[in-house]
Amino acid sequence: MKGGRSRAETKKADTKLSVKKGAAAAGKKPVKKGKPVKDPNKPKRPASAFFVFMEEFRKTYKEKHPNNKSVAAVGKAGGDKWKSLSEAEKAPFVAKAEKRKVEYEKNLQAYNKKISDGAGAEEESDKSRSEEDEDDDE
Repeated sequence: MKGGRSRAETKKADTKLSVKKGAAAAGKKPVKKGKPVKDPNKPKRPASAFFVFMEEFRKTYKEKHPNNKSVAAVGKAGGDKWKSLSEAEKAPFVAKAEKRKVEYEKNLQAYNKKISDGAGAEEESDKSRSEEDEDDDE
């Protein structure tokens, strides 16, 4: 084998070519880039008509099937029951969902107003601090 590499030489060359993978090789956790942190004070979105129905359905289903521990079975039975209901039978659940939606929108407006007022108050207080510093300098 004229001019060819031996197996030992190719192994050395392969190890030289291997690249360390950034943070994983350094033993550091990678910085997460993704969803911003949610505000715990923000109101939760209201349940849809189906989920309002499921709240009641779960209670009745557990009474009829006390030995059933499967969440999937309850969900599947609830979905099948919801599909079989007529529009008239769904109406009370739709009405409850609409009521919750209106209440949520009120709460969200109050929350947004509080947030915007809070941000405005912080800006004003920063200005007053800088004005106080200027007054102290004079």
